[in-house]
Order: sequence, then structure tokens, then C-alpha cells
Amino acid sequence: MATLTHDPIHAGHAAHHGPTGLMRWLTTTNHKDIGTMYMIFSFIMFLSGGVMALTIRAELFQPGLQVVQPEFFNQLTTMHGLVMVFGAIMPAFVGFANWMIPLMIGASDMAFARMNNWSFWLLPPAAILLLGSFFVPGGATAAGWTLYAPLSVQMGMGMDLAIFAIHIMGISSIMGAINIVVTVLNMRAPG
Repeated sequence: MATLTHDPIHAGHAAHHGPTGLMRWLTTTNHKDIGTMYMIFSFIMFLSGGVMALTIRAELFQPGLQVVQPEFFNQLTTMHGLVMVFGAIMPAFVGFANWMIPLMIGASDMAFARMNNWSFWLLPPAAILLLGSFFVPGGATAAGWTLYAPLSVQMGMGMDLAIFAIHIMGISSIMGAINIVVTVLNMRAPG
């Protein structure tokens, strides 16, 4: 008589493993993993925006010049606004949505899992472009976080990098918003 050495229900279970380590995070389509990456990215950008805010406050502590030159102060003010809005707040909202919406509506995942991954991975290169504008000739943009003309057309390469980064971050947030809306409208559990 044959004796089973394993539970037949779980036969072949090990064959369904996914990538591990770094590749798991790079290629994941799991909404909780992507939500976690959004939150980590948002926290890192929050810290970088916070350093800018602390530098601004240190300069404003007393009248006169203490810490930075006026041009760099204007760059910090502009970049603080851009980093906090496009790098900290919007990714945090999408990260919370990735965690909470499937749980609240009874869905197994977000509607477009691969687009969800792609919308996250647009953010790190955009953040590098945005923060990298401090290191180009002429410095970062100092036109204010709204980037109104005529100041936005009178800058150098730093303004170009900031505009391109904001476009990429905007595309990412639109993709995240579409994913959230489609998930809520089409993946609700019955009841």
C-alpha cells in the first residue's frame, strides 16, 4: 500500500514562487508592496523637503544673511514647494489608496496592477531630475512652486529639469488616479 509523504492539496506549491530580493520589489504588481514603496518614497521626499524648510527657517531666524545667499534661498523656497506637493503629498495619497481601497471595497488588487507598478517607478527618476537641478549651472528654479511666467521662461537648465520632472510626476499621479477610479468603479465586491 502506498503512503503519501505530503498533502496532495499543496503539491507543487513551491513551483509558484515569484522573484525574491530586489527583483521582488522592482517587478511587483502586488498593491500592498507598491503602496509600501509609495510610502517609503513619500517619506524620503518629505525628509528632503523638511531639510529645505529647516534651512529656510534658519535663514529667517534673524534679520540679515546667516546661512544662504538670497538666490539659493529663493531656490530652496521653490523646490520645497515642488518636493512637498509632487514628491511627498501626492505619492502618500496614492500609497494609502493602494493599501486601503482594495481592502475597503473587497477587491483582490488594484484594477491595473502593471500600470500601478509603472506609475510608481516614474517617481524616482523624476525626483532625481528635480533635486538634481540644484547641481546644474545657474542652480534650481527660483520661480515659485507655481512656475508662473515670466520667471519660468527666464531660467536656465535648472528650470528645464524642474519642468520635465513635474511633467513626469504629473503623469505618474494621473496614472495612479485612473487606477484608483477604475478600481473603485469596477472591482467592488457584491453587497
